[in-house]
Amino acid sequence: MANVLVVTSAPPMVEGGHLVIARALERALIESGHRAGIVTTPSNRFGRQASAYLANWLTDVGQTGDGARIDRVISLRFPSYAVRHPQHVSWINHTMREYYDLWDRFSARLSVRGRVKERVRRTFIRAADTHFLKHHVKKIFAQSETIRQRLARWNHLDADVLHPPPPQRPYRTDGYGDYIFTASRLAPLKRIDLLIRALAEPAAAGVRVVVGGEGDDLPRLVALARELGVEARVTFTGRLEESALVEHLARCRAVAFLPFEEDYGFVTVEAFASGKAVVTTTDSGGPAEIVSHGDSGYVVAPEPAAVATALAELSGDASQAERLGARARDVSARFTWPHVVDRLLGA
Repeated sequence: MANVLVVTSAPPMVEGGHLVIARALERALIESGHRAGIVTTPSNRFGRQASAYLANWLTDVGQTGDGARIDRVISLRFPSYAVRHPQHVSWINHTMREYYDLWDRFSARLSVRGRVKERVRRTFIRAADTHFLKHHVKKIFAQSETIRQRLARWNHLDADVLHPPPPQRPYRTDGYGDYIFTASRLAPLKRIDLLIRALAEPAAAGVRVVVGGEGDDLPRLVALARELGVEARVTFTGRLEESALVEHLARCRAVAFLPFEEDYGFVTVEAFASGKAVVTTTDSGGPAEIVSHGDSGYVVAPEPAAVATALAELSGDASQAERLGARARDVSARFTWPHVVDRLLGA
């Protein structure tokens, strides 16, 4: 039995996918016979990143509260990989994307003075990431090919891809209902607006969508549905507890997940575990790596018309949804937590 510490950073009062992964990994480690726990380290707002990296670097992860030695540290998210331990493996969820692949989008909103300041901070953060991951981590795993490519492009680091399985929930299939489901934090990068615009396309007439989740983008999305005349076919549930999430996955016809360059996206493998096909887009990052077009779902152009056609095909043909869903369930069976634990501890 090993004492294993899962370390991830988290902004205050924000529930992110990395925390879901951390809890699922902790549970998998315990079920594999190890003693495991989670340490949550600071992830500061813009302008205070240096202090967050310093706080992580100073965090003591050498022993448990009762004095036992920590045998392995597994870090997940920036800047948690700054912690120091001789047996430190990082299973990267993502670095600070505003200073990497989202830089153009982020910097376009800044003043000239603000852009100069953020360029300096970007230089520091990139250098810090490369240093800590290269010199303080024994082995790097990326949670998707998308993340692996980012690390290779900007940090010149090698990583092995290790996809997270779905969280340990009682997934089931209760048939193939009359609506398309999606669940996500409601933020612009999740592109729920693309799904709503697809409903306004002639091909998607009659398609109904249930949107699970909460976030700052909700008022804009509600207004957009009203403006496009599809509000009667879009239901916003708000935050979903686990039982409600599992029930929607069990009952829906299929799942739509259309983010922009998503790191990974649990929704895809959770849908697969529930026997449901997934509609995603060619620029969705992690989900597009897992969904096989025409086999376990559809991977289409990030355009309303293309999304509408895919939604209409699944909504109009329950047998097609069931066939693709069965294949998706087979794919999901290949993603297991014991395999992840073996890889992370064996590195």
